[in-house]
Amino acid sequence: MDTWPACTSSPSQPMSGHYPQSLCQAVSQTCMIASKPSKSHRQVPTARPEDRTMEPTYEPEITLDRDSQVPLYQQIAKPIEAAILSGALPAGAMIEDEVSMAIRLDVARPTARRALQELASRGLLTRRRGVGTRVTPPHVHRPMKLSSLNDDLAEAGFAPSTKVLSYEMRESTQDEAEQLDIPQGEGLLAVRRLRYADNHPLALLTNLIPLDIAPTWQELGENGLYRCLSARKVEVTSARQVIGAREATAKEAQELGETEGAPLLTMNRTGYATDGRVIEVGQHVYRPSLYSFHFSLFTS
Repeated sequence: MDTWPACTSSPSQPMSGHYPQSLCQAVSQTCMIASKPSKSHRQVPTARPEDRTMEPTYEPEITLDRDSQVPLYQQIAKPIEAAILSGALPAGAMIEDEVSMAIRLDVARPTARRALQELASRGLLTRRRGVGTRVTPPHVHRPMKLSSLNDDLAEAGFAPSTKVLSYEMRESTQDEAEQLDIPQGEGLLAVRRLRYADNHPLALLTNLIPLDIAPTWQELGENGLYRCLSARKVEVTSARQVIGAREATAKEAQELGETEGAPLLTMNRTGYATDGRVIEVGQHVYRPSLYSFHFSLFTS
């Protein structure tokens, strides 16, 4: 709406002069008419920033002792760690970013960054560029035994779920036939799955399975592989397993919610039935921030 001149003065008249009272009344009436909304147009309320739903961000209550021998970054990290370990901060909670933290606590940004990074390196926080810093879900400690990851997660109190990423029935290549100990060209199932623990991406599972005992897409989406095989009267009674580590590819990082090049745990397994038949060949990768293997060792 245009800005109307004040009724007490005008650039076209001397500063000491005034508009006639009748003109001021006319201008006032015009302003009132112009400011009334048209009946033919409905006013749409404008969303204000404060009306938007914002995810709550945790700002730790921290008292810094700048004369202490304890580094400032440790004084910042300690109360956050205590809140996480006590359960006051649940998994997935958003943590204040390093810039806001540095300003609020009046410390250098590298100090705030190091505090958060210390917690991330210990697996308590997960930091992702453009997403923020969140409390890491509970760690999955898996005992070294011949079992299904799906069953292990359920036994540990997690809610496992699976997304089948690819499901392909085809002829085996020479290398695949050697791994499964079948003639080259014989049918197999190549399946790739993403396993979740409490809705958090945990592992990528790639398996080769002889075609005659292959579970369906739906079965693999609802159950672990060994449970599917057991329903077909096929039991895995022994296995050879190799554990290692490598960097995540761009595709794996996207699927697991990691960054490209992030470290991943690897497990390659060949499972056998009682008669020695190869039942499955698996190549799996896990997020080490959420997953670890436990070994029990004995003297000979």
